[in-house]
Amino acid sequence: METHMAASFATLPPYCSIQKTPFTFPHHLITSNTKLVLRALPHISLQNHASQAITDIKTKFLNAVVDSAFEFVDQLVLPSQTNFAPVEELGEAMDISDIEGHIPDNFPEGVYIRNGPNPLFGGLKSSKSLLGRTKSVWVEGEGMLHALYFKRKNDGCYTIFYNNRYVQTVTYNLEKQSTNPLFLPAVKGDSLAVMCSMLLNWLRFGKLNKDYSNTNVIEHSNKFYSVSENHIPQEFDIFTLNTLKYWDLNGAWNRPFASHPKKVLGTGELVIFGVDATKPYLEIGIVSAEGNELVHKADIKLERSSLCHDIGITSRYIAILDFPLIVDSNRLLRRGQLIKFDKEKYARIGIMPLYGDANSIKWFEVEPNCTFHLINSFEDGHEQVVLWGCRALDSIIPGPEDGLKESKLFSRCYEWRLNMKTGEVKEKYLTGPEQYMDFPMINASFTGIKNRYAYTQVVDPTASFAADIPKYGALAKLYFEEPCSEFPVGEARQDELIRVEYHRFEKDVFCTGSAFVPKEGGVEEDDGWIITFVYNEDIGISQVHIVDTKKFSGEAVAKITIPCRVPYGFHGAFMPISF
Repeated sequence: METHMAASFATLPPYCSIQKTPFTFPHHLITSNTKLVLRALPHISLQNHASQAITDIKTKFLNAVVDSAFEFVDQLVLPSQTNFAPVEELGEAMDISDIEGHIPDNFPEGVYIRNGPNPLFGGLKSSKSLLGRTKSVWVEGEGMLHALYFKRKNDGCYTIFYNNRYVQTVTYNLEKQSTNPLFLPAVKGDSLAVMCSMLLNWLRFGKLNKDYSNTNVIEHSNKFYSVSENHIPQEFDIFTLNTLKYWDLNGAWNRPFASHPKKVLGTGELVIFGVDATKPYLEIGIVSAEGNELVHKADIKLERSSLCHDIGITSRYIAILDFPLIVDSNRLLRRGQLIKFDKEKYARIGIMPLYGDANSIKWFEVEPNCTFHLINSFEDGHEQVVLWGCRALDSIIPGPEDGLKESKLFSRCYEWRLNMKTGEVKEKYLTGPEQYMDFPMINASFTGIKNRYAYTQVVDPTASFAADIPKYGALAKLYFEEPCSEFPVGEARQDELIRVEYHRFEKDVFCTGSAFVPKEGGVEEDDGWIITFVYNEDIGISQVHIVDTKKFSGEAVAKITIPCRVPYGFHGAFMPISF
């Protein structure tokens, strides 16, 4: 083929600019089709110019509409919300030397990294127009990665340094080049204003909303990704935190990618899933262990867009949550909200074989609830599938109009036991009525198999009510095989509740992004540490605490002071890496 092409081009007379020799197309290559193409070239060029001119006019017109009809307004920041405010990028890593206690000898080399919102232009925005107001939800804001590196020296001590960096999505880069916000808030607010904002965002940028990439950090096949619900993951460099590219599996995955994929036991494959507001509402995929191929994809054929944030996996099954936190754009036409928890609607859990499809799912009706995070799922014998999760009676997203005032928005540890043979469901609380917790963690080696321990962040209701946003004032260790020793008020049976041990922070100290770090050479499931970002609101100091999970209620073994503020965020992970 290359030889044939070279021979053809060899017959073309050279164009010499010095001799002013005009280019002549070889007669033996001119066909009727060629003549048509040549005659059309000037028209194509004119059409391209006209198309670009029309696009420029449309863009200027739509920008003028937004500028004249909409006003961006800073959302109110309460005194109790100051550590939700954004920070600036550092630009380069900072050495850390202020350490109280010591880094354990068998603490692994690696990076503790946490994702979270860090809104541009100084904070979240609302918009005002003749159609009403739209608001940003507290979980919105451009993603920023906060990373603490642990590099072991020859003497066994550690060099520690910290860095942060924005996740540079396409929409981040658009707004970064502007002096003002571009995207209109389009999730919560007056329905007509929300619809109009979505439409204008789509007409101007081809997107209904921004790609935040602010929720979680995952690893697959030694590559690292920033993830959130509304778009595909962003690959980034774990050492520099520079954003590299979108991960769409060579175009095979062209829909949102939820924040909690799960590794398949034994194969190293990755189960992914994505929720959309239009059909297909939920699709599940399996990515090869090498991370370069989508080896399986299934439309679950849901009848509604359930905002599913997590998924379960066992040795043979995938567990699907179809709970009534529903995204419904038609609700806007009825002057309702885009996202709403409807406790009158059904809730169910689907158990699908690995590599299964919608027809192979066995569905179990359960009590209506809102569960964002599963602790773990596993098979108990051949017939039963068990799910443990953090279950609430209402949704914290998008949040109540009158603020965070009710404890039903907080979650408690819960169990669903599903019998694959009989279809029977048994469900119960595992923790007491005042034990509110979320953001669960386990030793990742036990994902999909029965575990004895788990860890959570514990809600401080008083601080959360004051801030209108959940705050976590302690950590909890859950002992699934040990009964609760204290009878909680309001619970009928003590023997169904499990033991909970607490690691409590000082007053007005709160944590985010906690992660389990397994001990090098550890033998038991709970050989390791919980590592977490904490912030002392009284003195304005950010730290990272390392808590020994064997001495959980004791003092942190190390408290590492960060020389700049780290805002509250979402999920964190510890990634073992070699320097």
